[in-house]
Amino acid sequence: MLNIEEIKNGIVIDHIKAGLGIRVFNWLGLDKTPYTVAFVVNANSKRMGKKDIIKIEDRIDIDMDALGYIDPNITVNIVEDGIITRKHNLSLPKTLTNVILCKNPRCITSVERGIPHIFVLASAAAQVYRCRYCEQENK
Repeated sequence: MLNIEEIKNGIVIDHIKAGLGIRVFNWLGLDKTPYTVAFVVNANSKRMGKKDIIKIEDRIDIDMDALGYIDPNITVNIVEDGIITRKHNLSLPKTLTNVILCKNPRCITSVERGIPHIFVLASAAAQVYRCRYCEQENK
């Protein structure tokens, strides 16, 4: 059995759907961090069967909306002095700003610089977002 040490202060990103952990890891830029990061792939889970887990031995800013977009079932645990002090259960965000880019070449975000890419949740069941400006779908 693989044993990863518990962390004293930091963040544990848990219940990541197996295989999506690498997207979370890359989105957070964890390959460039100076602190200890444990990335577990395909860990056994009673609830999910298999899951990915990321443990970060430090406190970093996390865009919870972006993580909820990647996998709405993620749990973000804040650890202080070896104890989970806060738990955030994520869900699909109603809006996303600068997380996904509009692919419509005629959209104002493609033509004008500095305009935020804002997407609104159109269908939670299908996980479909639409550009606020041009209605372009992004799944």
